[in-house]
Amino acid sequence: MSPDRVLAPQQPTDGSKLKGPASYFPSIEKTYGKPIQEWLDLVSAQLADNTHMQVVSTLKADHGLGHGHANAIVAYVKAARG
Repeated sequence: MSPDRVLAPQQPTDGSKLKGPASYFPSIEKTYGKPIQEWLDLVSAQLADNTHMQVVSTLKADHGLGHGHANAIVAYVKAARG
């Protein structure tokens, strides 16, 4: 596993819901049919050479994600990296 890899959050077991950008993840998986980890890995690789908005634009243009979903994935990866 790459040291820069950002792992998907675990669903809370106490009945609460994910918060922040991660709150979009169940909808993203349902809408686009891929596990969130695939999206996180894709974004992690793209952020090495691109800005936040460039990666959002790529997700929208190349993968058909809506702006909110694309932005949530990129924001989550950036926040996890610190």
